Amino acid sequence: MRPTATPARTAAVVLAALLAAAGLTACGDGAGGDPDTVKVAYNRSTDNTVRHKDRYLAAVKAEFEKAHPGKKVKLIPIQAPDNDYAAKTQQMMRSSKTAPDVIYEDGFRIGSDIEAGYLRPLDEYLTTWRDWDRYAPAARAAARGEDGRTYGVPVGTDTRGLWFNKEIFARAGLPADWRPRDWAEVLDAARTVKRRVPGVVPLNVYTGKGPGEAAVMQGFEMLLYGTVDGPGEDPLYDREAKKWITGSRGFRDALGFVRTVYAEKLGPDVSDALDPNVNTSVFGDWLPDGELAIALDGSWLGQNWIRTGGRPWPRWSRVLGQAPMPTQAGQAPGRVSMSGGWTWAIPAKSTKPALAWKFIETLQTRENAAEWNVTDAQIAVRRDVAEDPAYLRSMPGVDFFTDLVDVTRYRPALPVYPQVSAAIGEAMEAVTTGDASPREAARAYDEELASLTDAVVRRDR
Repeated sequence: MRPTATPARTAAVVLAALLAAAGLTACGDGAGGDPDTVKVAYNRSTDNTVRHKDRYLAAVKAEFEKAHPGKKVKLIPIQAPDNDYAAKTQQMMRSSKTAPDVIYEDGFRIGSDIEAGYLRPLDEYLTTWRDWDRYAPAARAAARGEDGRTYGVPVGTDTRGLWFNKEIFARAGLPADWRPRDWAEVLDAARTVKRRVPGVVPLNVYTGKGPGEAAVMQGFEMLLYGTVDGPGEDPLYDREAKKWITGSRGFRDALGFVRTVYAEKLGPDVSDALDPNVNTSVFGDWLPDGELAIALDGSWLGQNWIRTGGRPWPRWSRVLGQAPMPTQAGQAPGRVSMSGGWTWAIPAKSTKPALAWKFIETLQTRENAAEWNVTDAQIAVRRDVAEDPAYLRSMPGVDFFTDLVDVTRYRPALPVYPQVSAAIGEAMEAVTTGDASPREAARAYDEELASLTDAVVRRDR
């Protein structure tokens, strides 16, 4: 009988195997490795852009080595799902023997990696880098730790809005230039589609525990951040007090919107909505097959439908329109978006931070930054890149989603956020299935939040 592996042993074996497969075990370069070689780790988890990423980074490597005679770049591609990529790179960053010098770091995880001591603050370089002022303030803030220092250079972002099928809208008598002014107009359009175009799903809002962060960020937080009275207010986390918010009216109202969608059968069947792979159904079937009228979704969808994408759909740019997601009552700024994004960072245990920074500067010239945004289907966070003609021609709708950068919001990049996100997903699922009212689900969330952290503040409004 084979011995039963403990969870700790299993995790250790998996990480060791992954690191060995990437050629990154401690017996490689030794502490620090070659002082003239910059080691660059990046993920290759998006199948349809793998070759483009490799080709892009190979070109930047050649450019850097030509500009810095005697210096070399070692590219370390890691092909793994995002969670596995994060586990591998965190293991690498624990030792100077295995730490890369530059790492592609997900903004979703930067807070926990900062707290763990894996990343080096970059302020000594950023203060003298003239391009830093070209970055959108929200993007710069997303890479900032609670200590006020910056730990990554954002390379791009994504934004979110409403995709709608203009052919379905025509059958429903809705305008091709639809621009809802508030939540009520979004729901009214969905009700009109349900009444006039039977057999079509009127509106998809990701929800529940299965879809994970897609539900929380693209569904709930797109609603929650539209409940506040101005762009400076955060309804999830009080940054000044450094406390998570409970008891908010906006939280209950956001859950109420989700409950309305599913109680009135304006969304997909609940079993489909709670499927962890529902996003694949949205871009792979429902939208291209004309089965979904409105989707609250991300800027990257078109990448799936181009000729080299996973689900080519030649007519997509003519059939689909985009509209900003409005704020709850149309209050300023009138539209809302949420953003994620990746950064280039320097691990704390890199022994060559100055040389690593020079490579990041090369990665982030205007030309290279624009090429990366095109290659990886990202939305520009640099003003000069956002005006680049090649970038603006790269994908239909890119100008629309780039314009949302001015109003976009970022999740609190804090270590406890993944657990907070899971609690939000549970609250969403409860109202989606009808097991709880928005008020009851919000109360359960408040109790769960208090169990996760002592840093909570109540907002009874």
